[in-house]
Amino acid sequence: MEIRQYGRSVPGTSLVAEPPPPRRTRRWLRRVLVTACVCGVAAGAALMLPQAEPHRRAAPPAPGPRAQARLQARTLAAVTSGLPAGLPELAALIGQQESRVRAQPRDARAWAVLGSAYLEQGRHSADAANFPKAERALRTSLEVRGTGNAEALGGLAALANARRDFPSAKRYGEQALKLAPKRWTSYPALIDAYTGLGDYKAARGALDKLTALRTGAAERPAVMARASAVYRDRGWREDAAAQLTDAAAAARTPAEQAAYLTGVGQLAWERGDREDALRHFRAAVRLDPDQRAALAGQGRALAALGRTDEAVAAYRTALAKHADPQVTLELGELYESRGQFAAAREQYGLLRERVRQAVAGGVDEELLIGQFEADHGDPQDAVARLEEEWERQPGIEVADALAWALHRDGDDEEALDYATTATDKTKGGGVRSALYVFHRGMIERELELNGPAQRHLDEALRINPYFSPLRVTAAQSALQELAEEPEEPLPADLS
Repeated sequence: MEIRQYGRSVPGTSLVAEPPPPRRTRRWLRRVLVTACVCGVAAGAALMLPQAEPHRRAAPPAPGPRAQARLQARTLAAVTSGLPAGLPELAALIGQQESRVRAQPRDARAWAVLGSAYLEQGRHSADAANFPKAERALRTSLEVRGTGNAEALGGLAALANARRDFPSAKRYGEQALKLAPKRWTSYPALIDAYTGLGDYKAARGALDKLTALRTGAAERPAVMARASAVYRDRGWREDAAAQLTDAAAAARTPAEQAAYLTGVGQLAWERGDREDALRHFRAAVRLDPDQRAALAGQGRALAALGRTDEAVAAYRTALAKHADPQVTLELGELYESRGQFAAAREQYGLLRERVRQAVAGGVDEELLIGQFEADHGDPQDAVARLEEEWERQPGIEVADALAWALHRDGDDEEALDYATTATDKTKGGGVRSALYVFHRGMIERELELNGPAQRHLDEALRINPYFSPLRVTAAQSALQELAEEPEEPLPADLS
């Protein structure tokens, strides 16, 4: 295989060493994995809990008894309410809940809290190895209490979203909502599931019901953050930023405030405001040094500012803490943009291993694999994977990735259909994404639709002039070529 660049190729390595098995086989493998995770739940609590598993980093000095009790209460409240929590606090809560379920194995709520804490630890640290543990704990909670367990069902919905299994997230989320329609935590996972399935009308409807509920001051920032995500997907950038800014101001814990500041930074990045993005990412990291999205965001913003050595260092710091496959791909592409192809290949090799680990934790990584293969590996494989992903969960991200894979595989006519879906508000693509618009412009250019191509490539650079170290240069070159192409002469009878 080869790493395919925009306009040149260098030796490289595909994410897949051989043609992928049919989707039916992959689904079978996934079912085997999930079955292996689930079986043994009934065999007893002692068998499923980790025995003397060391935490990844030394714990800070223990606070006094009263402060410790308050901290544990806040972390418990955060986990049961779906609010962000810090990794040290999550580790302490997990230890507490593991002791509780060992002593009281019929405590359904303790199992649900433990499962939700494992889930939050996995999401916060980008370690999918926590997800099977979360699933076992949540399913044990269901076994103990039965199907009328809204807390465990809500946890399973959130877990399915973290694994990019949006059909399962919808199913569990709707079951939880039916049991507890007045419980605000029934809605966020369902909104994420609808979004992942491309059902934006249902996502907006769920948000309307959520915002109509009476929530307390502690929960209100999380509701505003959820509204911000929906507004962002509709292209309402200013409203999205305002909601997240207010959420950060009202947040009650450093981890929660860091999560919302990271969101503000990401919105600033998406509109090309590099300095503002970096400022918010750094503020988030000061509040929560484990905030992985902010750690990676610093690298993204520094690269856009031309401070590439600092950007590489920031990315490496982020990956030393959290081996996130998506961030690994970003660093590889930054190296590739600098002509450091050996370093890029090293990251792509690490990406392959990290994807394998995520899949072992039950995560659906078909989207990420398809995105990688389209640009750096085997576009035909990318098309096969993404077509099946589109059949299963047709969200905007998948539409854009499939459009680009089809383009890279030489099928621009069909590619344009999916690119239009990803960028046309009437078809659901309301989000203002420079990458999506760039993809559409490049596809139109290949189809010799020069007017639309020029318009969309220019729009991509206006949305965010720094959206990708590899693709910005390609957009600029394509625009220059389009501008230099002579206009077709008028027909003789009109000249």
